[in-house]
Amino acid sequence: MDTSQIVLNNGLTFLAVATGITVLVVGGFLVKLLFDMSKLAKNLSDTTVVIKDELKPALSELNSTLKSINSITKNANSKVDSFSKMLEEVFGVGSIMFKRAKSLSGGLVKGFTKGLVTVLKMFLKRK
Repeated sequence: MDTSQIVLNNGLTFLAVATGITVLVVGGFLVKLLFDMSKLAKNLSDTTVVIKDELKPALSELNSTLKSINSITKNANSKVDSFSKMLEEVFGVGSIMFKRAKSLSGGLVKGFTKGLVTVLKMFLKRK
């Protein structure tokens, strides 16, 4: 055999060995990646279960709090109405300011309450 054939064989042998080692290294990294992804999926599943179990009581508590805030708002509106009527009887025109304050605060609280109820419904529908 002449030397060019020997050099070619040595080069091809080196290329085959280097390719084999590279394939083994990449395969090892892929196996480790699959193992880590499996662990991640299991941890994610466990976390989802924990969050789901903790979210139900928190949402029900938030719902009862919103109902309580709504009743307080209605009570405050009735008190402002009675106070406004008393001021209207006593002062006449001065009660317009209290009516506007009542309508503004009532609108803000109703809007806030409706927004939170909508968010609660969205969370409850995802189950």
